Amino acid sequence: MLRSQWSFKILIRYTLLQLPAIALVIGLLIFIRRWVDIPSWLHWGIIIVWVAKDIILFPFVWRAYDWNQKESGHAMLGMHGVALEPLDPLGYILVRGERWRAQPKEKGIRIEKGQRVEVLRIKDLTLYVQPVDQTMREW
Repeated sequence: MLRSQWSFKILIRYTLLQLPAIALVIGLLIFIRRWVDIPSWLHWGIIIVWVAKDIILFPFVWRAYDWNQKESGHAMLGMHGVALEPLDPLGYILVRGERWRAQPKEKGIRIEKGQRVEVLRIKDLTLYVQPVDQTMREW
């Protein structure tokens, strides 16, 4: 079963891992204030913008903090995607809304733009795929 949404545990993990960065920003601001007169509103504004950045980025990066997912090493095996460009031999495909570098598993196979593919193997950051019979229209 593939987990498709974040949990409270992931949110806590993300928050705890952001604490050292915000502590560093606060420490640097305090250090700088010793020599430069920074207005209080700017000091707090920088901290608020930093925290807002972390809040805004969470929906985009939460999957990276889901370490306990059992299928995490091979979650993409068997998934279907679509070729964003011809794979001859390397190109990019779209799987789960993410763009991945891919190439056909067997040499000599050309996969056309818009053709559906299935992920068979993962090596480093390259997905090895095979074409699925159907083709999809332009993305």
